[in-house]
This record gives sequence, C-alpha cells and structure tokens, in this order.
Amino acid sequence: MSVLSFFKASSAIPLKDYTEKMFRSTRMKNFWAFSFAYAIYYVCRLSFNVAKPALVNNGILSATELGVIGSATFITYAVGKFVNSALADHSNIVRFFSVGLFFSALANFAMGMNTSAIVLTIIWGFNGWVQSMGVGPCVVALSRWYDDKDRGSYYGFWSVAHNAGEAITFVVTAAIITAFGWRAGFNFAGITGLLGVLVTIMFMKDSPESCGFKPIIKTESKEETFDNKEVLKHQWEVIKNPAIWILAVASCCMYIARYGVNSWGVFFLENGKGYTTIEAASIISVNSIVGILGTVASGWLSDRFLQGRRNIMTIGVSLLNAISLAAFLFAPKGNTWFSIIALSVFGITLGIQLCFLGGLLATDISHKSASGIALGMMGVFGYAGAAAGEFLTGFMLDKTTVISEGGKKIYDFDSLSYFWVGADVCSVLASVLFAVVVYYQTRRVAN
Repeated sequence: MSVLSFFKASSAIPLKDYTEKMFRSTRMKNFWAFSFAYAIYYVCRLSFNVAKPALVNNGILSATELGVIGSATFITYAVGKFVNSALADHSNIVRFFSVGLFFSALANFAMGMNTSAIVLTIIWGFNGWVQSMGVGPCVVALSRWYDDKDRGSYYGFWSVAHNAGEAITFVVTAAIITAFGWRAGFNFAGITGLLGVLVTIMFMKDSPESCGFKPIIKTESKEETFDNKEVLKHQWEVIKNPAIWILAVASCCMYIARYGVNSWGVFFLENGKGYTTIEAASIISVNSIVGILGTVASGWLSDRFLQGRRNIMTIGVSLLNAISLAAFLFAPKGNTWFSIIALSVFGITLGIQLCFLGGLLATDISHKSASGIALGMMGVFGYAGAAAGEFLTGFMLDKTTVISEGGKKIYDFDSLSYFWVGADVCSVLASVLFAVVVYYQTRRVAN
C-alpha cells in the first residue's frame, strides 16, 4: 500500500437501512473521539511551555534559545496547518489525524532525552509539523458530519478540547515537572499522546458515506458530493477572497497576544511576579478553564440569537480581550485575585476569538467543501504571528535582562507587555475592517 492510497478518503459504501437514532449515535461517538484526541494534541504541544522555567533555571537553555525553539514549532505548524488542512479535504481524516498524534507523542519522548539547543529545535520543529495534522481533520469532520444549522454549535463544543488540553498541561504537567523534573513532563505528554491515538483508531469515523449513511454536504438544490476539481475550484475562491486575508491578519495579531500568555505566562508570573512554578501554572490554567465558557457559548449564541452574524460579536469580544490582557499584565505584584479575574475575562473572550477568528468566520464565508483550506489560511497567519512573537519575546527578554549583585537574573517585562497588548489592539481594528468588507460583499451578492 502506497502512502497516497493509505491516506485516501474512504469510499462510500452502499446505503444501509438505518434510523436517525443510529446515525446520531455514530456521529456523537465520532465527535467525542476526535474532541478528546484533539485535547491530547494540546498536551503534546504545550509541554515545552511549562518546562521553560526549569530549562532556564537549570542552565540548559537561555531565553533567546527558548524563543528560537518555540518559533521553530510555530513556523512549521503554520506552514503545516495550511498544507495539511488542504490535504485533509481530500483525505481519510481518521488515519491523517492519528498519524500526526502518534509522531507528536514520539517527539515528546525525544525532547526528554536531549539537552542540545540545536537538537531540541529540530525535534520541536518536527513536532510543529505533525501537530498541524490535528486541526484540519477535526474541521473537515465537522463539515462532513454536521449541516449549517448545527455546525456552529458543535464547532464551539469541539473548541473546548483545546481548553481542556491546556488545563491538563498547566496543572498536571506542571505538577509532574515540579515533582520529578522537566524530562518527566515530556514523558507524560508522550504517554498521553499514545492513549489519544488508541481512542482515535477505535472510535473516529471518516465520513457518513463511509459508514453507509447519506452525505451531509449539500448544495441549495440537491445533495451531492464533490470531486477533486470542484474542491480545487472552491479552494481557489477562498484564496482570492479579500475578507479571508483581512481575517487572517486579525488572527495573526490575536495569536501574538494568545501565546504571549500561553507560551510565556508561567515564565512571566514566576520571574516577573514572584510566584512558584505550581502557583504560576495554576493561575495560567484559569485562562484555559474559563475559556471553555466562551468557546461553548460562542457558536451557540451566534447561531441562536445573532442568526450567525458572528463578525459583529467578534468586534466587541476582541476589544474586551485587549482590555483584560492589559489589566492582567500590569496588575501590581501580589494582587493574585485581580490577576485571576483579569485572566478569567481574557480567557472567556479568547475562547470566543479562537472559535471565530481561528476558523468559524472563515468557514462561514467559504464553500463547505473548501473548509480545510479556509482554516489553513487562518493557521498560516495565526502561527506566523505566534512564531514572530515567540522569537521577539525571547530576544527582548535576554536584551533587557539585568544581573543583580547576587547573580540573580532580573527580567524587564514592561516592553513585552506593551508589545502583546498592541498586537491585541491591532486584532480589534482588523476585525472591524473584516465586518465592513463582509457587509459590502453580502450586499453586492444580494443585489
């Protein structure tokens, strides 16, 4: 069997006699399988973020080296998300998804066996690529299994998976690193990743047609499936759409702010606010936990009460996100509850942003057979921003570090805080422009 044939989308089998209950049961098992496994993807992605303080404190890596390693995975993830999301439109998403998670688990095991900055950069860059094999299949699964009426709600429910994965990492992985060392944290992520692969293989399904059900993807007049030429045509329409590019810029800026907290939040609280690793990781986990509320509510609220007009909701949410981020970063030392409240607001609004700017708005204005590439474009820009932010953060930290008389490193986080908040404000402005462009595009089509 060749590689191409291994990943080829499953063929439709003859329609079988089935009830709506049977279809819904199969669909729900499938949904929980890829949602659970996607949470595990995040455990395998964020282990390095929690290990950062230990790697610096043990003299293994500098802040700049941390930034380079983090940038490597963001760059490969950005490119991989575009390529692999487009490929997911044509693929057996079960195999595609599980292969990526398997190699991500192996990458985590390898990270725990090395201390060379160059080797760690190569390994984590590879992890970025295989990590990009996760999100595309999930979005394609949502397009294959859910119609327009329900897709927004289930997209929001699925997006909770990354919050769960982040929370597990910031709480469990941090506790393991504190108790057993940074190597144990990577080993935990690797073992968890293999568990996710097993769940995927056992319960995830490729498409309704491959299970003997009728297809979900439809045109306005009749049901049909799309051949590769039609898919390519719709993918090109996505690439030419200026609204997609504006949305991608908004996503780019939002991701700089997002990973300012997710990637460097523990390091910031430990070295800038004086918290321990466990305390810092627990505070940052609040961002992920409360983000579930925003993520779940986002699709449901916009579907039920705004008739799917998510672009308007995005503007207000993005503005509130920038304000709460500034409040968290500039909170006085020792004011733990203020930081938690500010981070809670940031987490809730970020959950909505990730759902909307991260993909749902793009799929809303794109043909459903090209949902993978629409998501991929958001990924390219989002993680390009994250990569730039990661490198600049590490570089700026090293350049502004002062060594005290006792030999302790004192970091200046003020410049970084302005950088992260400024990026979030730019995301707000791009969201406004996106709403304006979509409004005029809709009017032109209507006329």
